[in-house]
Amino acid sequence: MYALIDANAFYCSAEQVFRPEWRGKPIVVLSNNDGCVVAANRQAKDIGIPKFKPYFKVKALCDRHSVIALSSNYELYASLSSSMMEVIGRFGPKQHIYSIDESFLSFKHCYPAIPNLTEQAHKIRRAVWKETRLPVCVGIGATLTLAKVANHAAKKINGYNGVCHIKSETERQSILHLLKPDDVWGIGRQIAKKLSYMGIKNAFQLATMPPSLARKSFSIEVERTVRELNGEECKQWDEARADKKQIFSTRSMGEKITDKDALKQALSKHVGIAAAKARKQGSLCGTMLIFASNSPFDENPSGFKQTINFSFPTADSLQMTNAVTAATDKLFQRNVRYYKVGIGLLDLCSATNVQSDLFESVSDPRLMSVSDPRLMSVYDSLNARFGNGSIFLAAEGISTKWQMRRERLTPQYTTCWNDIPKIKC
Repeated sequence: MYALIDANAFYCSAEQVFRPEWRGKPIVVLSNNDGCVVAANRQAKDIGIPKFKPYFKVKALCDRHSVIALSSNYELYASLSSSMMEVIGRFGPKQHIYSIDESFLSFKHCYPAIPNLTEQAHKIRRAVWKETRLPVCVGIGATLTLAKVANHAAKKINGYNGVCHIKSETERQSILHLLKPDDVWGIGRQIAKKLSYMGIKNAFQLATMPPSLARKSFSIEVERTVRELNGEECKQWDEARADKKQIFSTRSMGEKITDKDALKQALSKHVGIAAAKARKQGSLCGTMLIFASNSPFDENPSGFKQTINFSFPTADSLQMTNAVTAATDKLFQRNVRYYKVGIGLLDLCSATNVQSDLFESVSDPRLMSVSDPRLMSVYDSLNARFGNGSIFLAAEGISTKWQMRRERLTPQYTTCWNDIPKIKC
């Protein structure tokens, strides 16, 4: 048996942890630069506010119903997610963190130590609420896909009240009859559309589809989904995830960039983010893509893209930043108001198995620096200990007007000394 524990409207629930007076009120959380609605709690959805809608289009509706609109507080969400996962991990021998607000538990070989999984699920909900004040739902099924189905039922189907344990064949069939095909894990909109043409309107009809037909019509993944819906284990969570083949860091600006120095700072910032991700997974970059452009809604959309090939793969922030700033001098265009910039690390290889060079210690005059893994190790350890951005390259700038706009940002209650809640006794 597997359990899937999922937080309810996680971003919105996280905002309510330190603001109990907001509980029960409609809340939406906005994307970067306060652009689109990326999260909405049940009260906001009942009013008619959809996700992924530009905020300016629903602002009047939000104002009319006193909806609380907030900027994304990523630091707070990451901290509360870590606390939630720590609590969940105590209730099963094996845990797999699937996303920032979802976690699987395996209950294999746990009987009679855990005789009643339904009661165990209620204990998980109570413990997470007591220790983090985050509401969660728990779904339990014989496979990972059925655990997802049960979690959906725990949230959406009346009578389950946050916990659903699929224990019988009758219950499995009745729940599947109530779900649409695209409610099932692994079934996207395009597949659901094609299934509809085949006369498959709900998840039960999908489960009764011959597995060989699912494979022939779609893919082996859809076949596995069909088998899992019938209680046959076909999917396993990855104990060791494969390294990313590409790493990107990109973002739209809070204030458009019109001068070369600000553009260099923005690109250097993204180089630092991407290089840190590469070092974390033990990869080196052979080719780097840099790009910047104005808004696609401007009269004359323009910008640039440039690839930089390193003589030898690297993940050194100094070396990569030097390469980017040198390229920006040549690529910067006057009279262009840059709105979106980014960095892409391509041609990634393992830092452990890379073929080193006899003359690597000699500085490459084009890049003006050499790779120094020891320096980068200290750099990363300090940022891990004291928080991201505690130390950074001067090329990233100190006072940056182009940073992401978060005008509705709430305090970072758990990660910033100045924002820690004060209790007066």
